Formats: sequence, structure tokens, C-alpha cells
Amino acid sequence: MKTLRLAVLAFAVMAAASVAGQKIKGSDTVLPVSQEGAEMYMKQNPQARVTVTGGGSGVGISALMDGTTDIAMASRSIKFGEKMKLSSAGKQLREAVVAYDALAVIVNPQNPITHLTRTQLEAIFRGKVTNWNQVTDPVTGRRGPDLKIIVYSRETSSGTYEFFKTSVLHEKNYMAGVLSMPATGAVIQSVSQTRGAIGYVGMAYVNKNVKALKVSYDGRRFVYPNMANGRNHTYPIIRELYYYYTADKANVVEPFIRYLLSPEGQNIVMKSGYVPAK
Repeated sequence: MKTLRLAVLAFAVMAAASVAGQKIKGSDTVLPVSQEGAEMYMKQNPQARVTVTGGGSGVGISALMDGTTDIAMASRSIKFGEKMKLSSAGKQLREAVVAYDALAVIVNPQNPITHLTRTQLEAIFRGKVTNWNQVTDPVTGRRGPDLKIIVYSRETSSGTYEFFKTSVLHEKNYMAGVLSMPATGAVIQSVSQTRGAIGYVGMAYVNKNVKALKVSYDGRRFVYPNMANGRNHTYPIIRELYYYYTADKANVVEPFIRYLLSPEGQNIVMKSGYVPAK
């Protein structure tokens, strides 16, 4: 009888953990799909409480390290030093790839340029090219207008900032005069209102107020950032989107993660403008 009571108690504890309140914090890129997923998950699990907030990948991972969040959303892989801090605190790190994101390079809709190579992007974002009339569209042959290039970036705590630096700039530094924005929405707004602007955002954020460019890494095949090109990975600026958590919180967070990775959850991922992980 005692054994039965213990088994029932253990089951009750696990069930409570699966619907316990949990905090998710971090990447603004992963924020929309996490919010939508959490809303649908809570509808199906009325006792569950999932709180989702942004702030950037670095902010989320810092919160994971100091124990103020259960899941860190990240649009970059966790750094070695961050892993070591968790390990030294006796925490076992776990990782889940929940989606992929195509990172779109955007300009003002009035800009006649529609194609750029990675080399051209590097020259622009490093400040080696400062006027659009120094830029020739490699496909149409059109030269840009006589207009100063205004470069917008995410702030340094952003995983999007880190990924763009790695993939496009090959770890070289951004130009000294880059304008750092605190959130993706601020990049969209600034580029939409500034004729000479250029920036980068997650594909899901692209709207009619900005123009996404076709990009090539080999100088021959130029690809537009859309769902089809993201799913077949022909668009070159594509990245994994992560959830990071620690093993001691597995019972709390894994039911939601399993939901997001289920066919229903991955459908939410796709409807939110991201590329499914499965």
C-alpha cells in the first residue's frame, strides 16, 4: 500500500511539473513563434502558465545562467564561455533546435538595387563602401543612386548581430558608424523611413514597407529569402533557432518543447514565417 501511495505521489509530482509555470526569455527573432506556441499550448493545457519575453539571445542566456528563466531563446549557438559558466555552477545544459530562420537583407523600397553578393554586403557593413553610387547590381547592372549608405544593425547582445557577423562578415568587425537598434522592429521602421538605409532582419519580419534583396555567396546564384528557399536551404543566410535549458528543469520545460516540435507546433512555426525544424 505504501509503495502504491509513493507511486501515486511521484506521478502527481511529474504531472504538476508538466503544467507548472515556466519562463522563456531571449531572442527577439524566436519571440513571435514562442508566444504563439505558448498561447496554443496553454489553451490545450489550462493549468500551464508560460511567460515569454524578449530582450536578445545574450539576455536570455544570461538569465538562464543566473536562474531567472527556464528556457533561453537564442538565434545563435551558445558560446563556450557560457557553457563553462553553467557547468561550473553544476548545471547540465540541454539544447533543442525548434526552427530555422532565413536572415533577410533589407533596403528602402525606393532603392533600385535588388541583388547583392556576400562580398558586396561585407564591404557595405564594414564601411568600405559608403555611397550607393559605388554599388552596381550584379544581375541588372544598375548603379545605385548618389545617396549615402546608412547601415543599421542589431545591438551586440543580439544573436542576429552575432550570426550576421559570422556568416556575412566572416567574423570581421562592423563599421564604426553602424547604427545599433534594440529590436528587429526598430530596424524595419528605420529602413522603411530612410532612403539610403540597409539592414537585416529575420525573414518573418519582412513586410511591404521594406524590400528584401536576393543574395548570393558564390556570385552566380541569387536567392530570395522566402519559405520555399528556406526549407530547401538554398538561401545562404540561414540559421538554427535554439531553446537552451538545464537538465534540472527538464520535467517543467520539455512538455512544451515537445509540443512545439510536434506536427501541430511545427505548423505554428511555418505560419509564423519560420522554417520548420522537422
